[in-house]
Amino acid sequence: MKVSRFEELIAWQKAKALCVQVYRVTAKGQFAKDFGLRDQIQRASVSVMSNIAEGFDRNSRPEFARFLTFARGSAGEVRSQLYLAADLGYVHPEEAAALIAACNEVTRILVALRKSLDRSY
Repeated sequence: MKVSRFEELIAWQKAKALCVQVYRVTAKGQFAKDFGLRDQIQRASVSVMSNIAEGFDRNSRPEFARFLTFARGSAGEVRSQLYLAADLGYVHPEEAAALIAACNEVTRILVALRKSLDRSY
């Protein structure tokens, strides 16, 4: 089945769900008051889904692959910032672990999607 819109991509759907979760967790308690970390993790989470969308809509396999790499980097950034947020007590350890697992899932999907692009080229 051919994907015709980025909204159909599991990678984008999972990245969007991660972004929503990040926004929800950063809107509460001490996290909401740490403007620097809150804004940075929100921007990074938006960057994951946005890079998937932008790369797909450039309608070029090499460009899509390049933007998937950017998305993967942003997912790593979110993951790193979640560790800090957990250490600072902004996020309950179980909630942080669930979000980190979501980041890892998005990263695995991005890696697989990138490999599939490379193989089909």
